[in-house]
Amino acid sequence: MTTVKMQEDHIISVDPATGDAIGTVPNCSDDEVLAAVERSRVAFLKWKRTSFAERKAFVMSAREVILGDLDGIASLISRETGKPVAEALAMEIAPVLDLMQWIARGAEKMLRPQRIGLGLYSLMGRSSMIVYQPLGVVGIIPAWNYPFSIPLGEAAMALMAGNTVIIKPSELTPLTGLKIGEIFEKAGLPPDVVQIVTGGGLAGSALVKAAPDKIMFTGSVATGKKILADAAEKMTPAVLELGGKDAMIVFDNANIELAAEAAVWAAFANSGQSCCSVERLYVQKGVAEKLTEKIIEKTEALKQGVGTDPDVSVSAMSSEKQIAIVEDHVDAFRKAGAKIMTGGQRNGSLAGLSSGGDLFYEPTVITGANNKMRPMQEETFGPTLPIAVFDNEEEAVAMANDSEFGLTASVWTGDRSRGRRVAERIEAGTVCINEVMYTHGIGRTPWGGFKNSGRGRTHGKEGLMELVQPQHIHTNRLPFLPNAWWLPYSSSAGSLFHDLATKFASGSLLRTSLMLPKLMRRTRELLKLRKGKK
Repeated sequence: MTTVKMQEDHIISVDPATGDAIGTVPNCSDDEVLAAVERSRVAFLKWKRTSFAERKAFVMSAREVILGDLDGIASLISRETGKPVAEALAMEIAPVLDLMQWIARGAEKMLRPQRIGLGLYSLMGRSSMIVYQPLGVVGIIPAWNYPFSIPLGEAAMALMAGNTVIIKPSELTPLTGLKIGEIFEKAGLPPDVVQIVTGGGLAGSALVKAAPDKIMFTGSVATGKKILADAAEKMTPAVLELGGKDAMIVFDNANIELAAEAAVWAAFANSGQSCCSVERLYVQKGVAEKLTEKIIEKTEALKQGVGTDPDVSVSAMSSEKQIAIVEDHVDAFRKAGAKIMTGGQRNGSLAGLSSGGDLFYEPTVITGANNKMRPMQEETFGPTLPIAVFDNEEEAVAMANDSEFGLTASVWTGDRSRGRRVAERIEAGTVCINEVMYTHGIGRTPWGGFKNSGRGRTHGKEGLMELVQPQHIHTNRLPFLPNAWWLPYSSSAGSLFHDLATKFASGSLLRTSLMLPKLMRRTRELLKLRKGKK
C-alpha cells in the first residue's frame, strides 16, 4: 500500500493508518514552480522594507489563527502522518507556537547592528559595524515526519529576517503544507510573501534549480547530496538536516527508571520516525539487565492503533517504503545473532483495520546488538530500539562516535561532571545530559548536526543568522586627511610601513606611539603633494 497517489497533474494524500484518501492537491510543473519563485522575488522588494514591528504583527497573528483551530490542525497532521493526535499537539503545534512568539519578539534585538571593536584603528578615526540584510527568497523543503513544525518554524524565522518564503511540502503530507499557507493568508500576510508549491521530488528539484537565495532542506543524505549538486550550479547556499543514528549512553549510576521511560519515548514516539530518535542504546554492563527489563515492560504496555484514538501511543508508519526498511533491519539483526525481545513484526491484530492496517509495526526491543551489525550503522527511522553493552566510559564514547551521523545524543548519569565530560567528547550537534530528543522543540536552541547529519543550523540565533547576510559598514571619521598608505610611495613611506608592521600591528599603544612622528611626516608629505597639484 502507498500513502500517496501521484498523478501527472495532481496528488492524492492518503491516511497511512486507514488507507482513506484525505484530499487532492496539484502536482506543480517546473514552470509553475519557477513562476512562484519569480512572484516571491517581486514580493521581497516590498517585504524587506517592512519594520520588525510589522513582521512581528503578522507572525503573532498567524499564531492566533493556529490557536483558533488547534484540534482541526492536529487532526489533519495525524491523518496525513499517522501519528497520534496527542503527538501532533505536543511535538509539532506547541513547539512551533513557542518558536513563533520567541522569534517575533526577539528577532529585532538579535539582528540589531553590531559595532566592531577596531583596536588601534579607532585612534585613526575609523569605526566599523555589521548590519544584517535579508537574503531574498528562501526555499523550504521539509520532511514528511514533522510536516507542520519544521516548515512553519523555518518560515517564521525567515519572515522575521525580512525574507519571502516558498515551501515545497513532502508529497506524503501536502495538505499540511497547504494549511500553513492558509494560516498566513488568514493572518493577513501580503500576497506571495509565503507560497506553497505542492508536488513530488521533481517539484523540489525545480525549486532548487530556480535558484532561490537559500535552500532549507530536511531529509535523507542521498537527497541532500542531490540538492547540493543542483544548488552548486548557481551557487545557491543550503542548510541541510539529514537525519541521524542517535546514541543514548546509560551509565551504572544513572536513574534507571527515568532512563527506561526516556528510552521508550525517544525510540517509539512518532513510530520512531524522528531524525533524533534513539536508534542505538549503550548501557553499562552492571545495569544492562535491569534497564532492559524495564524497557521491555514499558514497551509492551504501549497501545498501538489509529492516531485519532486518544489512548493510542504508537500509530502507523508513513509508508510501505519506510516499513520495509524496518523489516530489513530487524531481519538483519536476527541473522547477525541479536535477540528480538518484543515486537519484531507488523501488528497482525491491526491488519484487518482497513486497507491501511498493514503499516503498523510493533515497537521492537533488541538485545545483543553491536556496532558491527549493519542496522547499527544505517538509519532505521522506525520503532526499533537495539541495545548494546559497554564496560567503561572510554568504550561508551568510542561506540557512540562510531557512526557517519552526528545529530543528537544523550548521556545518562548521576555524576554531572562525568555527563559534561562525556557530552563534550561525543561528535554530535546536540548532546543532552539526563534528557533526550526534545530540544528541536526549543526554538531558542540551535538545531543541526555533525558529519553526515548535515550542514548549517536552524533554530536559535545561529539558525537566524543562516537567514541573513552580514554587511560590513566602515566609516572614516576624519575624511579631510589622506591615508598614510596611499600612493605615491616614497622613502619616508617605506620607513613608516616598516613601523606599521613592527609597532602598530603589535597592538601595543606604547609601541605605536613611537611611530607617530613618521606618521605625521608622511601625512604632511601627502598634503603637500595634494596642495602642489592644485
